[in-house]
Amino acid sequence: MIRIRRALISVSDKTGIIDLARSLVKSGVEIISTGGTAKILKEAQIPVREISEWTGFPEILDGRIKTLHPLIYAGILFRRDSEEHVKQVEKMNVKPIDMVVVNLYPFEKTMQKQNATDEEIIENIDIGGPSMLRAASKNYKDVVVVARPEFYPDIISEFEKNNGYISENTSFKMAKEVFKFISYYDWIIAGYLANKEKQEIQVFPDVLGLYFKKIEELRYGENPHQKAAWYINAGSNFPYKQLQGRQLSFNNIIDMEDAYRIVSEFSPPACVIIKHTNPCGVALSESPSQAYEKALQSDPLSAFGGIISFNRTVTGGTAQKIGQTFYEVVIAPDFDEEAKNIFRNKENLRIIKVHGQINQKYVLKGLSKGILIQDEDDLLWSGLKVVTKKSPSEEEMECLKFAWMVSKHVKSNAIVFATKNQTIGIGAGQMSRYDSTRVAVMKMKDNFKETPSPLVMASDAFFPFPDSIDVAYKAGVTAIIQPGGSIKDREVIEACDKSGISMVFTGTRHFKH
Repeated sequence: MIRIRRALISVSDKTGIIDLARSLVKSGVEIISTGGTAKILKEAQIPVREISEWTGFPEILDGRIKTLHPLIYAGILFRRDSEEHVKQVEKMNVKPIDMVVVNLYPFEKTMQKQNATDEEIIENIDIGGPSMLRAASKNYKDVVVVARPEFYPDIISEFEKNNGYISENTSFKMAKEVFKFISYYDWIIAGYLANKEKQEIQVFPDVLGLYFKKIEELRYGENPHQKAAWYINAGSNFPYKQLQGRQLSFNNIIDMEDAYRIVSEFSPPACVIIKHTNPCGVALSESPSQAYEKALQSDPLSAFGGIISFNRTVTGGTAQKIGQTFYEVVIAPDFDEEAKNIFRNKENLRIIKVHGQINQKYVLKGLSKGILIQDEDDLLWSGLKVVTKKSPSEEEMECLKFAWMVSKHVKSNAIVFATKNQTIGIGAGQMSRYDSTRVAVMKMKDNFKETPSPLVMASDAFFPFPDSIDVAYKAGVTAIIQPGGSIKDREVIEACDKSGISMVFTGTRHFKH
């Protein structure tokens, strides 16, 4: 057990510090403190000695130098079980400091303030605080360190229960928290300085540090027997606001992000309906309401229980149509009052308002012993090249570009049938491109009595054989867009020429695993 006789308190966040200090003083603990904290404690009638009085050295350089003094660090760092250490501190008249209560200048909060100047942000890089926290943590067997206000109640409870003592086990836990806390603090500063220099942090460095903040614990993961939690990149703003509905599930979150990422690709009013990370319907139109109707028409059976996303405000008329089918989530930049009132009748439906773009600079994939990381797939094509005798018409080219955009967001092997601004059939995630093509045809035949014109096809990667071309031709496809690059390209092009289909190469593949 660690006996607390003297505590150093220096905090930027004053939350709960009066209660902690009162508890300490009640048991006879001497408190030493820095200017701002000392002032707060004195105003609360808590006896305190200021650091400058303790060290005999004034605070200087606008407070940049306060605690950086041998009397402070020797008092924290000397080992109480070392005869040599004890002799040295007694000879130098160093008094032990048994508890260090320190939190740091609010660098992250200052950095995120609107109109914060660079000078203001730099001045919030704490120097003495991290040094004291590290020193106390290193000597956790003799010194208790407390770095965050949320720990105060437990410290007070244990301190009072044990008549002025704190267990070494608690001290060890507090020390572990400190090193996590400081490493994150330094990571935020490093990121700010890198951005300030207007240079990219080294792409794929030898050692990569990543920090995430927990938003909430989820009911479960992909399946009920799996535990899960939702985290956001540390230092970034949370883009979602849930207006109503049950807690989002693990699968909901993945689908809604994908759905909003797709509609964000388009400038006109767009709607996408997603099921199990694949779009079952994507459409553009003059209004969100019309875009929704066209997206639903693509595959109404699969849409049941899906996630809907819009890139425009959802109005009452659109909400009325959505209410006729069961969905899990609707996500959009905003919802008018009429839409909100209509959705309130479906209390379990999750309504998510999103602000800003949802883009990924880097994409991470978890592995058992690490991660894979890549930059975002943001190159649509490296250059469009007509490779068949027949060229697509202007209208067909517009349809091809739309289908190609959608194919980027479909799990490979991906085949997208489309007409102008509307998907007609999507084949996703099959083990062969031929099967994906047949699935897309099946979806089209299930949902469209007549073959739309023009009807085009997009393939996220090259065709290894011309068999999919034959299926597409029989379905009524008149133009195809694909990356090219297969050793069978010549055979595929010849199959298109034979069938009177125009084909465009993009030079860019869009596998999505």
